[in-house]
Amino acid sequence: MKSINWSTEYLPGTTDNFVSNEVIASGITLDGVWANLVDTSKWETYYDNAANIKLDDTQDTNLHFAEHFRFDTFGFPIDAQVMELVAPTDGQVARLAWHGWQNGDADTQFDVYHAFVIEKLADGRIRLLTQESQIGKPAAELATQSPNPMLNGHQAWLDGLVKASDKAERR
Repeated sequence: MKSINWSTEYLPGTTDNFVSNEVIASGITLDGVWANLVDTSKWETYYDNAANIKLDDTQDTNLHFAEHFRFDTFGFPIDAQVMELVAPTDGQVARLAWHGWQNGDADTQFDVYHAFVIEKLADGRIRLLTQESQIGKPAAELATQSPNPMLNGHQAWLDGLVKASDKAERR
């Protein structure tokens, strides 16, 4: 199975917080999952932890490579830029990743790298993997919370993505 492409700065195990979530599902397609993931207008319909999503390029609501966007999540206003975007064409594994940040001082500065891998497995199954590596005092504080809000929140994102994709496939 495929893994996330990490830069040295965000390598898991070297940052202040890291979470990994994975779902393997059937009854959905790679294209259906991808359409729900890259179209930011759909996020709030299946994931209640993303709000006020604004893309710099207002021509459409889909994320594009190198695009800058903003959204609120986990109580943080995040600026972000798409760092990796590989659509699932010609059997290619789909990849989406962004660098996100909240500017501030030593107590409030927050940097993240959030990535998704979506791949087709045998027997019509689809694997969805999302991982996030975080740097900064707010990240270190999140890492000490139990239950871990990032782990639970990202699981809700994947679960919602599967449900939204299943509904889209049934239409």
